Amino acid sequence: MSDHGTVQDATVEGLDLPRNARALLDAVVAISSDLDMHTVLNRIVASACEITQARYGALGVLGSSGTLVDFITYGLTDAQRQAIGALPRGHGILGLLIDHPEPLRLHRLQEHPQSYGFPAHHPPMERFLGVPVRIRGTVFGNLYLTEKAGGEDFNSRDEELVEVLAKAAGFVIENARAYSQSERQRQWLEASAQISDALQPPIRVDDALRQIAISARRVAGASAVAVVRRHDGGAEHEIAAADGIRSGEVETYVRAMERHIAGAEDEGDVVVVPQGDEATVVIVPLRAHLATQGVLLAVLEGGRGPLEADEAELLSSFADQASLALDRAQAISDRQELMLVSDRDRIARDLHDLVIQRLFATGLQLQGARRMATGQDVAERIDSAVKDLDVTIRDIRSTIFELQHGHELSLRADVRALVKEYVPVLGFTPMVRTSGPLDTAAPKETAEQLLAVLREGLSNVARHAEADAAVIEVAVQDRELLLRIADNGRGLPEDRQESGLRNARRRAADRGGSLRLMPEEPSGTVLEWRVPLG
Repeated sequence: MSDHGTVQDATVEGLDLPRNARALLDAVVAISSDLDMHTVLNRIVASACEITQARYGALGVLGSSGTLVDFITYGLTDAQRQAIGALPRGHGILGLLIDHPEPLRLHRLQEHPQSYGFPAHHPPMERFLGVPVRIRGTVFGNLYLTEKAGGEDFNSRDEELVEVLAKAAGFVIENARAYSQSERQRQWLEASAQISDALQPPIRVDDALRQIAISARRVAGASAVAVVRRHDGGAEHEIAAADGIRSGEVETYVRAMERHIAGAEDEGDVVVVPQGDEATVVIVPLRAHLATQGVLLAVLEGGRGPLEADEAELLSSFADQASLALDRAQAISDRQELMLVSDRDRIARDLHDLVIQRLFATGLQLQGARRMATGQDVAERIDSAVKDLDVTIRDIRSTIFELQHGHELSLRADVRALVKEYVPVLGFTPMVRTSGPLDTAAPKETAEQLLAVLREGLSNVARHAEADAAVIEVAVQDRELLLRIADNGRGLPEDRQESGLRNARRRAADRGGSLRLMPEEPSGTVLEWRVPLG
């Protein structure tokens, strides 16, 4: 119902009652016909105006701090409300009724010593009747009525009728509040269940955090919700996920509330930070044990003040449920990672204990056969086979190292990733061989220079070599870092321009190293880049 609507038609049939009594009973029936809190409050104000013939009415709802947190009006048009501006907070006559919750009738409210006056564009009002609305002895708010029809004063009969209506309203409001709380609880429980279903693995952590933000904003009725975590485990916080029409402003709140966020994390309690009449920020800790901890930061429009105790508890319960879901997803992810590492270790162990030992034994047998060979041609073939076995053993050992350290950042991994990046351009997959303590012996800056030269070399192979095979070798030997790129292309052109290679030479020279270009037999080119280490 709008503020200036009419009371829903309701009559008490078969009873011969005075008009006022019948109007009061009709009003009680009207306010009892709905459980939606906002609708109930609107009907209470409208019913009070109907039974007293007041032109204007309002119901001021008190917050825990004793000030008005909501103000429902009747008789004012939308244009008048917008022209008046901000709703009252409880000064003047309104404050008098808050401080002394007893019925109050005034002939001319402007003449009262505590009259605060009206804001600009407020319609003129003189006659006044105020009555408190109590729930179980506690004042919920106050009914304010002005301008009785015909310019008359409100009389004792009006006061009695409104008092009876206020008592009935107390019970109706209590029922509506209980219904509203049960509905809120159902919505939060439903959101918690949806989070558990939505975070079933496999799921990316970023997607999980965004789903939490979306669900929390929708149920809390917030303008924006963000999941905030510490940046790389440091002191500062960053937004991991956000949702809402004001999500772009959340960064400002996070920067301004570092202390409150840290307090919520350390204490594990809900923190409510009012932002004047504009907004209220609620910070709820995510008490995860396996996943990275953080907080839910919700921006609630308007000066709503501290949350109701049960609402804060439901929000905290939702955050705990989300934390459990994150922990479960993290545990499954950790288990999968552990299984992958275990499989890598097993494959690496089998390669080392079985394949390499067999190849090594085969090499020894061939070397024994080499001593018994009589023909030079046979001896050369055996030598070539032994050499190929040595290269194969070295490649397998490199693979074993990659399997055991594949989950770590390393120069080996960077080299393989860069080569893989060029496979579509080259049209073939180069062979990569690595040896020596690359990840520990090569400084970060030197490793970055090597990767830049490797990129230049692969680009040259793709543009000029017309090759269909290449071998990339990266090694630490004799206190030097070596990069060798060999292809089977058409060789070095005589009229080549060395713009990119000139940069590669400079990268080597700056570190006391060198770059050489050589022909590869039977065809192709070899690029050899060396720099000293340490």
